[in-house]
Amino acid sequence: MSSVREYKRYSVATPLLVLGEVICEMAIPFLTASLIDQIKVEATVPELMQPAAILVALALLSLAFGTAAGITCSHASCGFAKNLRHDMFYNIQRFSFANIDEFSSSSLVTRLTTDINNVQQAFMMIIRIAVRSPLCLVFAFAMATAMGGPLALMYVVLIPFLAFGLFYIIHLVRPIFSRVFHKYDALNESVEENVTGMRVVKSYVREDYEKAKFSHAARDVRDDFTRAEKLLALNNPMMMVTVNITWVVLIYLGSKVIITSNATLFDVGQLSAIFTYGFQILMSLMQLSMIFVMVTMADESARRINEVLEAEPTIAAPASPVTEVADGSIDFSHVSFKYSARAERRALSDIDLHIKSGETIGIIGGTGSSKSTLVNLIARLYDATEGTVRVGGVDVRDYDLETLRTNVAMVLQKNVLFSGTIAENLRWGDENATDEEVAAAAHLACADEFVDGFPEGYNTWIEQGGSNVSGGQKQRLCIARALLRRPKVLILDDSTSAVDTKTDAKIREGLATYLPETTKLIIAQRISSVEDADRIVVMEGGHISDIGTHDELMGRCAIYRETYTSQNKMGTDEADVEAAEGSDAEARVNATATSDATAAPVATATRAATATPANAEKGGEANE
Repeated sequence: MSSVREYKRYSVATPLLVLGEVICEMAIPFLTASLIDQIKVEATVPELMQPAAILVALALLSLAFGTAAGITCSHASCGFAKNLRHDMFYNIQRFSFANIDEFSSSSLVTRLTTDINNVQQAFMMIIRIAVRSPLCLVFAFAMATAMGGPLALMYVVLIPFLAFGLFYIIHLVRPIFSRVFHKYDALNESVEENVTGMRVVKSYVREDYEKAKFSHAARDVRDDFTRAEKLLALNNPMMMVTVNITWVVLIYLGSKVIITSNATLFDVGQLSAIFTYGFQILMSLMQLSMIFVMVTMADESARRINEVLEAEPTIAAPASPVTEVADGSIDFSHVSFKYSARAERRALSDIDLHIKSGETIGIIGGTGSSKSTLVNLIARLYDATEGTVRVGGVDVRDYDLETLRTNVAMVLQKNVLFSGTIAENLRWGDENATDEEVAAAAHLACADEFVDGFPEGYNTWIEQGGSNVSGGQKQRLCIARALLRRPKVLILDDSTSAVDTKTDAKIREGLATYLPETTKLIIAQRISSVEDADRIVVMEGGHISDIGTHDELMGRCAIYRETYTSQNKMGTDEADVEAAEGSDAEARVNATATSDATAAPVATATRAATATPANAEKGGEANE
């Protein structure tokens, strides 16, 4: 309800306008009965003009109230939904990684769309129809009693019976709606995975599998809604049968009283009014049943929305935050970390690491050794479970989050570009960067090599997720984006894995010259990407196995040495194969030269062309 805010006046005005509409509508049958009685006693046309004019005025006034209520209700419900989406989205932006881990992206999309639509519809009904129906029910019953006396007591029997049937149906339907929204999440997740992974689906020819998975999810949603609709479908015939039986009894009893009393105790006008009010009672009950169905659906949606609204970020800003980072020094003091309190094992165990400002630190380790987890603690994407992480000599939990994350730039393992131009994506690093600064950052990240080749240059449009650029191009743009920030700590989390070794070396050289005082942490799988670092951290099983320079680790760290040897052996084997192929080709050329004097120059020219830097560069791009 806090999301109603500036639309409160519309929310209050709607029930008041509905009240005026109901009063007008309830007066019309009463005046109609009086008009029938006047016609029965053969009143003249002039005598009938006044009550007829009052009836027309009441009808027009009722229409005006109803129209105004519809307008205010639309403003209130649509504005409420707009505010609710705003509040949910803003709270999601405050989430830490731990909060995001609790909700899947498909579930958040469902809550921001389907669930809010359900709550919006329920809110619209609550402030209009849920006010109108009970008022109509009460007024109609009161007027029917005034007009029909004891005969109106038939409706007293009708209402509790229908109410019991309605609530019983709702009792059966509620658990189905609770299940169906979780299945909506699964349906959206199936669509999201298929769309984002379309290239993989097609390359592995798994379209039939994805169709079957989607059909299963859609069938689950259909089956649950079918069960619910079957139960809800009983509501209307139950009401119609009950009301029709009531009307048959009223016709019989009313006609009998009119005939036996010679219309002295009860007349035709009164019977007509009772039927009119009975119809309004029926419509009110049907509207109430519709409201209960909608509110039942919205109740589950509201619970899911509240889970997001009430989720407190696990990372909270301090009361008196530090707003300046002194330097890029980093200290891990006996840090341990678990992703949740329920987790059985630690992702990091007793990390004790001290990095001076301006140092370049390489981090290597096998898959699952928690390299990314380690650097996530620096920008306070997660909080350490035990121990302390300091940046610039200050505990990261004491910093203003914006200050800390502005000074700690991360190029994450999963690179993300947003829909927009290349320049707009790069200016995420610095929204005020000039065109020259954008071009300089792109040059340092070797991104200008392909950007300058685009017809639109830096105004080239990037599709959602960067789907229209290669993996290596995406990585270079993300590095350039981080460089524009000129941070005191730069973290590259396996951010050059999709570029060739030559480009990787050029990027590292550019980082060293462009940001000499920035502390650089480079996570890599290739030892060639970190062997020139001041120190290299070897991770294994969530703890630090060894720290040292390349030469030191080659001498004492078996893990590092084995990795280096296996990677360089692969390179040596490839070089040997190329050399052998070159020797064979040369022998063939020399043998052919005796029979064809022009063959040697052609072969020599071919070898020379193959070895040109342009082709070597081209081969690197092909690998990318």
